[in-house]
Amino acid sequence: MTGHREGSPAADTFAPDNPPAIPEGFGVLGAGGPFIQSNGPLFLRRQGAEVQFGFRVEQRHVNTMGNLHGGMMATFCDMLLPLSVHHKTTELEGRFLPTISLQVDYLAPVRLGMWVQGEAGPLRITRSLVFAQGLVTADGEPCARVSGVFKIGPEVPGMAVE
Repeated sequence: MTGHREGSPAADTFAPDNPPAIPEGFGVLGAGGPFIQSNGPLFLRRQGAEVQFGFRVEQRHVNTMGNLHGGMMATFCDMLLPLSVHHKTTELEGRFLPTISLQVDYLAPVRLGMWVQGEAGPLRITRSLVFAQGLVTADGEPCARVSGVFKIGPEVPGMAVE
């Protein structure tokens, strides 16, 4: 894999003052607190029952090899799973879901300028835990598989699902 597909933004053509467009239907996600505000923005698109999250890889997201830093991918996945659960279940809407375990399998490199997009959902919900899994793509090609376990925490006042 070359790191980008033909027709996708390549590292040598991506400039911060002229970023590629965000795919149609995505809007800025307001959730995530100061950490995500500094490392985002993350974007959300709802299409019927489907919920997708994404972000554009910027210079600040890459490592010395010009690939998306694994820590940024893990951060994205750590948001993708619980936010997807919030959007796909009514009983957990507004509940804090702190991470107990997060497993990320890095499948392919992600280059500067690529659009990273993920979909996820709950596998099982118990009285105190949520088990979830998802798949992340970069410009449409699988780049990460993720699963996690989350504690069902307290309701967070003012926490709304967008």
